[in-house]
Amino acid sequence: MAISTFIPALWSARLLAHLDKNLVLGNLVNRDYEGEIKNMGDRVKINQIADVTIKDYVKGTDLVYDDTDGTPTELVIDQQKYFALKVNDVDAAQANIDLMDRSLERASYALRDVIDQHIAGHSKEAGSNITVKDMSAPEQAYESIVKMGTAMDENNVPRVGRWLVIPPWMYGLLQKDQRFVGTGSNAAEGRLTTGIVGSAAGFQIYESNNLSLVKSTNTTSVMAGTNAAISLATQIIKTESLRLEKDFSDAVRGLLVYGSLVVQPKALVALKTNPKADAANSSTPGVGV
Repeated sequence: MAISTFIPALWSARLLAHLDKNLVLGNLVNRDYEGEIKNMGDRVKINQIADVTIKDYVKGTDLVYDDTDGTPTELVIDQQKYFALKVNDVDAAQANIDLMDRSLERASYALRDVIDQHIAGHSKEAGSNITVKDMSAPEQAYESIVKMGTAMDENNVPRVGRWLVIPPWMYGLLQKDQRFVGTGSNAAEGRLTTGIVGSAAGFQIYESNNLSLVKSTNTTSVMAGTNAAISLATQIIKTESLRLEKDFSDAVRGLLVYGSLVVQPKALVALKTNPKADAANSSTPGVGV
C-alpha cells in the first residue's frame, strides 16, 4: 500500500467488515443505537417501556393513566482502542502479498477479541444465574442447557432467536450426548467464521474462548440470551496514513470507540460452571474462536 492510495473511508469500512465477520458475542447483541455515537464519552439515553397495569373499571369514576416511560438507562461509549501498523519499503517490495491488507485483518481479529471479552463481562448482570460445579458428564452439560432455557421461559423471554455461548470443554461434553449430536452440526467453515456449533433445547449454540473465566476455580460464566439483552455500539472514528519520519515505512493507524449495556437483564442467563479435572482432560477440544 502506498500513502497516495490510502482512502480512510474505505479502510474503515473494510475494518468493520472484518469485525462483523469475526465477532461471536458481538453478533449476538443488538446495534440499535450505533448510529447515534461519534466520539469517546458519548451517551445514548435508552428509555425503557413501563409495564401497563390492568385495572377494574367502575362506572362514574376517573380513569388512572400509566406513564409509558420506565426508568431510563444510558449507553456510555467508555472504551477506546487503537491500532498502528507500518510496512517497511524493503518488505513491501519483496513481499508476494499485500502486507498492509493482511495486517489489517490481524488488527481486526485482535479488536474482535477485545470486544468479545468486554461483552462476556456482562454475564455478571444476568437476570438469572445457575451454578453447576465439577461438570463431568455429557448429561450434565445438556441438562444445564435445559435449565437455562427453563429460566428464560419463567422470565417470559421469547423463544425465537435464543442463543447460547459455551466454552470448548463444554462443547466436547455435548458431543458425547446423543440429544445434541442428533440435531446435526454445522460445517467446519461456519464454526471458524461465526463460532456456531449446533443447536439444543431451543438455543442456537456458539463456541468461544472469550467467556469470562475465574482462573482460581477454573469457573466459566456460560451465557445465554436473545439479541434484546445487550446493546453494543462501535465506531471507527479515525483512520489515517502517514510516512514515518525516522524510518523508510508507510504507516496506518486507527481509533475505535465502543460501549455496551445490558438493557434487558431478564433476557440474559448465566451458568457458572467448571469442568471436573478428568472430564476436562478427556473431552474433545472445540475450535477456539
